Amino acid sequence: MDSASGGGAALNPNSTNEGISLASASAPPPTGTQQGGGGGGGESSSSPAPPSRYESQKRRDWNTFLQYLKNHKPPLTLARCSGAHVIEFLKYLDQFGKTKVHITGCPYFGHPNPPAPCSCPLKQAWGSLDALIGRLRAAYEENGGRPESNPFGAKAVRIYLREVREGQAKARGIPYEKKKRKRPTVTTTAVGVNVSVAATQAVDGGGTGAVGGGDDSNNGAGTVANAAAATAAATATTTSV
Repeated sequence: MDSASGGGAALNPNSTNEGISLASASAPPPTGTQQGGGGGGGESSSSPAPPSRYESQKRRDWNTFLQYLKNHKPPLTLARCSGAHVIEFLKYLDQFGKTKVHITGCPYFGHPNPPAPCSCPLKQAWGSLDALIGRLRAAYEENGGRPESNPFGAKAVRIYLREVREGQAKARGIPYEKKKRKRPTVTTTAVGVNVSVAATQAVDGGGTGAVGGGDDSNNGAGTVANAAAATAAATATTTSV
């Protein structure tokens, strides 16, 4: 495919959004309610909440991708779009990248902080491409696409992103590591406090039952039994720890 065939997907250099900032496609005209029209009914109805930053970015990305398919030579329809076309789109976006990726012969290859500039090309960072694919994958299904035919979730696209991540990690000297989730820890002290509270509530419940008599006494006896069982369980837990 000609790399310049998707000329409609220009980037906005002034944007500070995370990831890739694609040019906004023409937005649909505002409705009568948004323009303040519709007579007295527009005044009483509340205006809809504005879309979130993520939703706005996703809509711009989706419109730009559709424009890219339209400008493709020959033009492509969304139904004919495959993972290979998605990869071509990602490569096309590299010309708008701002991340220095050193080539193998560069003296700063693998240097995270080069002391001087070099002539290596600028490309899109892996993180930006990965986030873009996530938004487009969601937009495809939100616009009626079937998950099993989603080109943005194709295996070839995942392999390409992995190769970009590994290649940029070596060239830039910046490893990409997954964040590890912290496992919750349970201490013996916390168990002891919970048992003490349960025992106190049990004693209070038992005293109320004794004074009130009748059915309340049965409830108090049941609560004391539960507290005893909880204490025994806590003792077993402390011993095992």
